[in-house]
Amino acid sequence: MSTRCLRPGCPGSYLPDGHCDECGRRAPAAPAVGPHTTTPSGAGAPTSPATHSSGRESASTGGGTVPSRGSSSSGSRGSARSRSAARGGLGAGLVEIARVPLRDPAAAVMAEPRVAESRRFCVRCDNPVGRGRDDRPGRAEGFCPHCGTQFSFLPRLGAGDVINGRYEILGALAYGGLGWIYLARDRNVSDTVSDRWVVLKGLINTSDTDAMASAVAERRFLVELDHPNIVKIHDFVEHPDPRTGTPVGYIVMEYVGGHSLRDMLLTRRRDTGQRALPLPEVIAYGVEILPALDYLHDHNLLFCDFKPDNVIHAEEQLKLIDLGAVRHVDDMASAIFGTPGYQAPEVGTRGPSIASDIYTVGRALAVLSLDFRGFTTTYANRLPEPADAPLLAAEMSYHRLLRRATHPDPDRRFSSAAEMSEQLLGVLREVLSAADGVPRPVVSRQFTPERRAFGTEAGEVTPAVAGQLRRTGEVRPGALAPAPPVVAAALPLPQVDILDPGAGFLASLGTTDPTELVRQLAAAPVRSVEVALRLVRARIEAGDLAGAGADLNRLAAADPCDWRVNWYRGLAALTGNRPAEARVAFDTVYDALPGEPAARLALAVSAECTGDRELATRLYDRVWRADHGYLSAAFGLARIRFLVGDRAGALAVLDQVPESSSQHVAAQVAAVRASLPGLSATGAADDLLRASARLERLGLDVERQTRLTIEVLEVALAWVRSRPGATGRGRVLGHELSERGLRFGLERTYRTLAQLSRDPELRIALVDHANAVRPRTLV
Repeated sequence: MSTRCLRPGCPGSYLPDGHCDECGRRAPAAPAVGPHTTTPSGAGAPTSPATHSSGRESASTGGGTVPSRGSSSSGSRGSARSRSAARGGLGAGLVEIARVPLRDPAAAVMAEPRVAESRRFCVRCDNPVGRGRDDRPGRAEGFCPHCGTQFSFLPRLGAGDVINGRYEILGALAYGGLGWIYLARDRNVSDTVSDRWVVLKGLINTSDTDAMASAVAERRFLVELDHPNIVKIHDFVEHPDPRTGTPVGYIVMEYVGGHSLRDMLLTRRRDTGQRALPLPEVIAYGVEILPALDYLHDHNLLFCDFKPDNVIHAEEQLKLIDLGAVRHVDDMASAIFGTPGYQAPEVGTRGPSIASDIYTVGRALAVLSLDFRGFTTTYANRLPEPADAPLLAAEMSYHRLLRRATHPDPDRRFSSAAEMSEQLLGVLREVLSAADGVPRPVVSRQFTPERRAFGTEAGEVTPAVAGQLRRTGEVRPGALAPAPPVVAAALPLPQVDILDPGAGFLASLGTTDPTELVRQLAAAPVRSVEVALRLVRARIEAGDLAGAGADLNRLAAADPCDWRVNWYRGLAALTGNRPAEARVAFDTVYDALPGEPAARLALAVSAECTGDRELATRLYDRVWRADHGYLSAAFGLARIRFLVGDRAGALAVLDQVPESSSQHVAAQVAAVRASLPGLSATGAADDLLRASARLERLGLDVERQTRLTIEVLEVALAWVRSRPGATGRGRVLGHELSERGLRFGLERTYRTLAQLSRDPELRIALVDHANAVRPRTLV
């Protein structure tokens, strides 16, 4: 049973977290409490201070809130939330965002509350009303000359008015599509130490039946909402209109004293001349506010009118405000409110949905991060092309995220705000790591880790690799591109959905033989998507690519939006040595999961196998910077950099493979080979000495050390022989950098390798080679 608040005059009760649900004060440690109890956030501070944007409630950069008609369709996802969640997490622990100080409530009151003539429209026929003529100002009250509907754009309340015997009005704060909002002091909670400020939202025109119905709807369900990123609705009261005596409803909500994201964007433009907010900051805002929308969707509610105007940044927290457009997903009758430039194009015909809410978030992110001129006209239903928006050209993953969020087909958008938030957070990690080079890995909820690293041949020391690498005395690790079938067996796999009916059966499978797995899965007692996908994987591993393709076609017909189908299409194409087909499939996966490094890695290697080194380099680099767990990306990036002549860049990447990694030695071996100069290279002697020092530090076993020593000495000998009479200072692996010294070194190394060989014929061949390379002597 809840305990009533002990604060004098407060009708609230204490929540389980110890705070009053009405005044927000913490329960005292002892029963005896005076009127000056210290607040948890500091004495004298308002409980949840913040204004509903500075001077605006529902205005946008492209116009006001516009009602439209249509049906409603949506779904919901279940999860629990609590208002006692941790506060101050803006930036997800990844971005430092400056605190926005709380504003003095009294300073937020409008000195002369008025609605600009350019924003005066009839609520019935949408024609302009109250406009001036012949240098005379327009009337703020009157009747529409087109349909006769009465209009009024004057606030109904003034300073000193007391509503419901409790809320004392200080003045008007803002105006918007659904009505005026006023700042008031709650007499039941305020005292001589601190005031509890609240906001009352009324109606611009009491004759607007749609607006009246919206207010009644807010009274029914919005008071039950309880999320730290959604403005709290405290009460619903009525007060007679001072002119007509007609009861007018007012919603009482918490006062949020920061700045709207729109105001922050306009301030940046005014102060710096830059027309967009920094991308990490914009993404952090999206990551912070999407859970609030997910909370609404979990409660079968739609926000409908998300835009930068309706998000307040106060101190270290964001708040969704202006809940006037919120509606139930099954509401088929009431008016639908939205804003041009943000509202999804299908809302007018299909009605609002979770997908249309996702669309508004994508559009808001675009407006905040791009120089998005014409977003209500030229780009009303599309994004600018990367050629016209440099940020989209530079940040491929962010561009793909915006494209999916604002896809013309609602079924192609993110299925939930939670899914969008997860991918947006992945994009944020990528953007930050690309900027400062600091990896920000995280365990993926969609993919397993790499099953093994691929493309590491340049780090292997075997007879086959050594022979393949040797090209007239020149070592070229970049010449070894990964084989597509090898890549298919190494790439990450989609995680199994533990809620799938067949997850338990899949966990019980013990065999790893692909043929036996195909037999068991084909006879599985449970039929489900996960079982079908596992069967596809088994068919691919068994070489039955036709059977895998047929299964994938059936899965795609059942769910065209399941990205896993395209992932396995890509694996099948690589297994069949068809990298161009794999590239198309993985490109589709990247569109669906722009925040997943695994998707970028798969597209990178497919691009490399099709000869597109530019795209492959860009993607490998982004994957490696964000997560050093993707070792294949490091080898791929080094491989291509070496091929295009960037040896320093290749070495820098290989040196970033950590010592704790299973591929650290392989990376250093590849670095030794990448360090070796060409025959005509300038500074080759210094390069040889550096390669020698690298190899000596490695501490390989005797056989690998010997084989790699031969490679280095042969390159050194070829270089010296290409420059008759030339010698270098220093010693290469203990041998003088001259033809005579290097020949003696090679002779001894070949003889050592012969002693290690168990093949008699190979041993003889190595001894013969040692004799052949030995310099001429008198003995």
